[in-house]
Amino acid sequence: MATAILLDDRGIIEVAGEDAGKFLHHLVTNDVAALKTGEARFAALLTPQGKILFDFLVFAAGDKRYLIDCPLALADDLQKRLNIYKLRSKLTVTNRSGEFEAIAFPDSNETPKVEAVAIAADPRGPLGFRAIAEKGKIPTSDERKAYEALRIHAGVPLGGVDFDYGGTFPHEANMDLLSGIDFNKGCYVGQEVVSRMKHRGLVRKRVAKYRAQGGAPAPGEAIRAGDVEIGVTGSRLDEDGLAMIRLDRLGDALAAGATPVSAGAALSFETPDKPPP
Repeated sequence: MATAILLDDRGIIEVAGEDAGKFLHHLVTNDVAALKTGEARFAALLTPQGKILFDFLVFAAGDKRYLIDCPLALADDLQKRLNIYKLRSKLTVTNRSGEFEAIAFPDSNETPKVEAVAIAADPRGPLGFRAIAEKGKIPTSDERKAYEALRIHAGVPLGGVDFDYGGTFPHEANMDLLSGIDFNKGCYVGQEVVSRMKHRGLVRKRVAKYRAQGGAPAPGEAIRAGDVEIGVTGSRLDEDGLAMIRLDRLGDALAAGATPVSAGAALSFETPDKPPP
C-alpha cells in the first residue's frame, strides 16, 4: 500500500461556481481552462510586477469546483486576495482548511485507492501523487522526512524557506522548470514581466541543489566563495539542501576554482536544468 504522508502545513481553498475555471485561468500562471478531473496544475498568483504572492496546486474537483492546495499560513490571505479579484464573477471562494487536508503519496506510481475529494499526480515532477481529503479519512504515517528528502532531491523550493513571497520572480523559484508556467496561455497578472524574463534571458538567480560536507547549514545562512557572497541557504536534510544562488557569481567562483562555503561547511552545487525552449 502506498505511503500516505499528512502535510499539516498546507491549507485548502475552494473556488466554485459557473465562472470558477475562467476566473482562475485568467488570474494565475498556468492553464486552468484545460484542467480535467483527476489532474492538478502547479501555479502562482503574482503581483503586477511579476513576483510570487502565492504558489499552489490547483485540482479540478468536478462540477465547476476547484480546490487549491496552498501554504496554510497564507490561506486566509489567498482567500481575501481572490475575493478582491472576484468582482462580479459567478463564484464563491471558501477557506476549507478546517475540513480538508493535503496528503502526499511520494512513492506512488499510480493513483492510490483512497477516499479523496481530489487526487492527481504531482505536476512538479517525481513526487508521486497528491490528494485532498476530508480530515481523518485517510490513515497517514509519520514519514514527513521521506517526503522532504524527495522534495529537496527534486529541486522543488518551499516558499518562505527557499524564496521570499512578494520578492521572487517565478523563474527564480524554478517554476518554469517545474511546469508552473504556461507560456502559451493568454494574459494573467504579471504575465508581461514573466514573458520578458523568458525571452530576454534575464534570470540571474535560481534555487539550486547542493551537498554539504558534514551536514547542510541551517536556512538563512550566507554562502560565500572567497570574499564574495553568492547566495543564501534554504531547505535542508542531512547533507543535502537548496539555496537561492546568483548564477553568475557561482559560475565565476567555480571557474576560479573557489569552493562555496556556508557556516563552515563546503558546498558542491548542482545547477538547475535549463528550461525547455
